[in-house]
Amino acid sequence: MKIIVSLAILLASLNLSSQESTEKFGLFYKLGFATTLTINEDNVVGADDDGEPFFRFNAFFLNNTIGYKFDPKSSIGVNLEYDWHSESGLMFMPLHLSFRYNVVQKDENVFLRSSYGRLLGMGHNFETGSLYKVGLGVEVLDDQQKNSALIGIEFTEKSFGFREQEKLISISFFLEMSFL
Repeated sequence: MKIIVSLAILLASLNLSSQESTEKFGLFYKLGFATTLTINEDNVVGADDDGEPFFRFNAFFLNNTIGYKFDPKSSIGVNLEYDWHSESGLMFMPLHLSFRYNVVQKDENVFLRSSYGRLLGMGHNFETGSLYKVGLGVEVLDDQQKNSALIGIEFTEKSFGFREQEKLISISFFLEMSFL
């Protein structure tokens, strides 16, 4: 009798633990695009409006991330990014570690994220140094809660040059797709 009860409890626990969860965890890949805006100095406001836009694009970032989602709220990722600042002609290749935490978790997750890393010298055109990022955004999940789109704003500081005394500080807007 003890064997039958033990077997029944074991089968019930296996059945309960094998129920599929809607939350997906594990490795993910993320592809992102970001840009910074600057005020267009050629813009004329008023009656003599020349049709020039008030803002213009200043920098473009292309980001690739391989990461791991630990639980519904937190994930970590290794990022390799290409940054091009059109006005200054500067190029960067940041390699950085990022951490993301969902502050509000509903149909759309509101998250905070931060990154720290190095600017790789991939040749004489790329600057070396360090990188710091802090961001805020919204994650919109698909029906299976597997893939998602991320939209947000991010503060970035790049330190480079002799003894990393030159700094480039920017605020960028990002759009990313994450595949779990």
